[in-house]
Amino acid sequence: MQAIIVRDRNAGLAGLSLTDMPYPHAAENDVVVRVHAAGFTPGELDWPATWTDRAGRDRTPSVPGHELSGVVVELGYGTTGLSVGQRVFGLADWTRNGTLAEYTAVEARNLAPLPADIDHAAAAALPISGLTAWQGLFDHGRLTTGQTVLIHGVAGGVGSMAVQLAREAGARVIGTGRASARDEALALGVDTFVDLQAERLEDVGEVDVVLDVIGGDILDRSAALIRAGGTLVSIAMPPKVQPKDGRAVFFVVEPDRARLADLATRLRDGRLKPVVGAVRPLAEAPAAFAPGMRIPGKTIIRVTED
Repeated sequence: MQAIIVRDRNAGLAGLSLTDMPYPHAAENDVVVRVHAAGFTPGELDWPATWTDRAGRDRTPSVPGHELSGVVVELGYGTTGLSVGQRVFGLADWTRNGTLAEYTAVEARNLAPLPADIDHAAAAALPISGLTAWQGLFDHGRLTTGQTVLIHGVAGGVGSMAVQLAREAGARVIGTGRASARDEALALGVDTFVDLQAERLEDVGEVDVVLDVIGGDILDRSAALIRAGGTLVSIAMPPKVQPKDGRAVFFVVEPDRARLADLATRLRDGRLKPVVGAVRPLAEAPAAFAPGMRIPGKTIIRVTED
């Protein structure tokens, strides 16, 4: 099969290439999926799990990408809940070969059934952004109706999902980003947009929840905005500055089959729309990692035609 691989962590983007790889082995409780569409995170070449397995051993050459939508073609021993020929989408394990390949082996519990009327490219844009937004807002942030949430990076994959979910939950939404993201943020439904390059973050006042995807100084300054009992949530880095009368949480998104199914239902009903910026073939995946090639919205790799 063909796959995108990385061999040398010191080579950067030059280390990405399209090559032939062995067909994956379905371990116990695995399925093998023929990948139709895949998503990736531009910074994952810096993740330790891209280069080592759970025991810390080198696992190169490795296949990047962790979001997928496709069709089950093989079941591992003991696998239940899915069947050969079934359309699925979800997350590949962080420390195993990923989704920028024609076939990939995935733990069955990390996948959810995909309705027939949802396009594979749209489904591949859901798992990381959708699950991260939900877990950040509700599981960790405990956001409820009538509260105010501040979402940093509001026009990105996670931010755009978070706006839609927070609005549906009845929360007031303040979004931040660059000036160029203002129109998109307002179209998503933010009540207030803050240009971080020209406007004072502190002027937004107190909020119940902050969902941060930026880290650094913005994360540090956000702690002072948390009202009593509120929560500062970050996926960028552990918060160094704690809210005076609230909580601070750093988390990494976790697979959740039931929540994936819920996100798919919201997508099918038109209540949730991932922002897909471009759909490119597998051969162009290495170029899609380059900073200069990034465009608004999530880039999806079309691995196999539907």
